Amino acid sequence: MEDQPEDQPEDQPQDRPQALPNWLAATLVFGSSGAVLVLEIVAQRLIGPYVGLTLQTTSSVIAMALAAIAYGAWAGGWLADRRDPRTMLAPALVLAGIATALTFPLIRYAGEILRGEAAVGVLLLTALAVVVPAGLLSAISPMVVKLQLSDLRRTGQVVGRLSGLGTLGGITATLGTGFVLVATLPSRVIMLSLAVLLGVGGLALGWHLRRLDSAGSRRVKVAAAVTGLVGAGLTAIAPTPCDVETAYSCASVVADENRPGGRTLVLNAGDHSYVDLDDPRHLEFEYVQWIAAVADVAAPAGQPMTALHLGGGGFTLPKYLAATRPGSSQTVLELDGQLVDLDRAELGLETGPELEVVVGDARVSLAEQPAGRADLVIGDAFGDLVVPWHLATREMAVQVRDAMTGTAIYAQNVIDYPPLMFIRAETATVQDVFPHVALIGPPSGLAGEEGANFVIVASAAPLPLAEIRARMAQSVPGPVTMLDGAELAAFVGRTRVLTDDYAPVDQLLSR
Repeated sequence: MEDQPEDQPEDQPQDRPQALPNWLAATLVFGSSGAVLVLEIVAQRLIGPYVGLTLQTTSSVIAMALAAIAYGAWAGGWLADRRDPRTMLAPALVLAGIATALTFPLIRYAGEILRGEAAVGVLLLTALAVVVPAGLLSAISPMVVKLQLSDLRRTGQVVGRLSGLGTLGGITATLGTGFVLVATLPSRVIMLSLAVLLGVGGLALGWHLRRLDSAGSRRVKVAAAVTGLVGAGLTAIAPTPCDVETAYSCASVVADENRPGGRTLVLNAGDHSYVDLDDPRHLEFEYVQWIAAVADVAAPAGQPMTALHLGGGGFTLPKYLAATRPGSSQTVLELDGQLVDLDRAELGLETGPELEVVVGDARVSLAEQPAGRADLVIGDAFGDLVVPWHLATREMAVQVRDAMTGTAIYAQNVIDYPPLMFIRAETATVQDVFPHVALIGPPSGLAGEEGANFVIVASAAPLPLAEIRARMAQSVPGPVTMLDGAELAAFVGRTRVLTDDYAPVDQLLSR
């Protein structure tokens, strides 16, 4: 048997491709892994306007991204064992850039077709958003690992280092996208910028490695340029439901053809608020009329009060109280500062000493409010299938109670669909904190025949039920029912109370 050559390490193949410089290998793994996380985060914002931002949406995006990572890594490793990875890295980046450029228009067009769909629509849209570009990007790491394993005695060190760099890339991209990019740039800008970065990076890598013949290089460049231009053009003309894309919502304001001052605030493709710029006393939505009826009898007519609003939306009720009870002191806790700016620009919002806006999470901000001060608390932070679960628990209800005076009233808007599991659970939760509770809703909704808005009314003191019913009879044109006592107990049944430890809100809301 011949001796092993002195300059050839044991177990090292003599025909393996040349390894990449360490800095280039690290950059490729770090950047491709980070790009996958950018796609994953932005994908939730792209599909939200069509299928909502729910636990199912988030779970689907995560699952599709993980599937793309798994299959991409498997395919990349399989190809790396059969071809020189150096010839495949640049095309993979360029193709990932092309797929990313096409993602935005694909989602916008497909979203219009799948709007409102449940599980099938969510899965299809998430697949369109992440599978192809994330799969291509995930194929890069195993190719790089294959190239860098020049000494099989250092396999663990090489794999561990590159795996760690990939994880660090994902962490960096997650924090950067969540804290910076989404807060400062529209989704289409993020996606197109990422597509350009990947495409240019792929072309630069191909030039650097000098592995493509001149004709092949020209073909790749032409294909990338043409596809990039097509993707940019489709993105520019793709239908979008947004006038403004805030950090949390796709928002637009639609004028009412039948009322000159009427404006509807649309968030994530759902009608969220209605504002009459000429008459703040005009209330279009029925559930807002119910809450206004509660507010009208919470104190003598015209008397100023201290009101706390959990959620601002279009600021319909704060404007109503300012008009019907001049001198009232109102505080609105609103998560979305960009939405507040939109309200100021297009919905006539004026803030000042009598109407203060606190931007931040309602539960966190509520803990900072003075105790025992509010005469009226209005909870309107839930939207269709989008319910921040931490605002629906017993612990949250306790915080609301602590902010109220002994005779104050809490009116909470809740949306639910048959079989009405969420509204029963939320009512039971509020009942666990407040001794006096009633439930307002349309007869068909309370009967479980269709989805509807409901308003839970609660207080530490006996509720003025007769006065509320009389006021609704005067001011609410549509049919409405208020349950209390034995009727409410029968409606709620033995439903489990929601807590910070147990709040499966998205499952309870599933249609």
